[in-house]
Amino acid sequence: MLTLANITFDCADGAALADFWSRVLDRPVDDGANEYFATIGAGDPGPTLMFLKVAEPKSAKNRCHLDLSADDRDAEVKRLLDLGAGYLAEHDEYGHQWVVLRDPAGNEFCVA
Repeated sequence: MLTLANITFDCADGAALADFWSRVLDRPVDDGANEYFATIGAGDPGPTLMFLKVAEPKSAKNRCHLDLSADDRDAEVKRLLDLGAGYLAEHDEYGHQWVVLRDPAGNEFCVA
């Protein structure tokens, strides 16, 4: 039996990107974070968010990404932009609406 253990983000600074996602999700960064490795939720049920330093920069669109839901999408998008997210696009397709943002490392994520 397989269990989803981690959702891993490659980045230039693990602690810095973990700090961004900590503020996005209002969850603390786990103890021991540094520029090479950081986690959020390692002791919690469900997958851990893991941030690993890699040498190469992001070069293409993510093939897998996080989808976040919000009661007030516009307010959350504004809050995320204020935290340092970048705006990419807004979509309205197949009866669904969402905004595509990117984190400070360039990883895309959506808010619906």
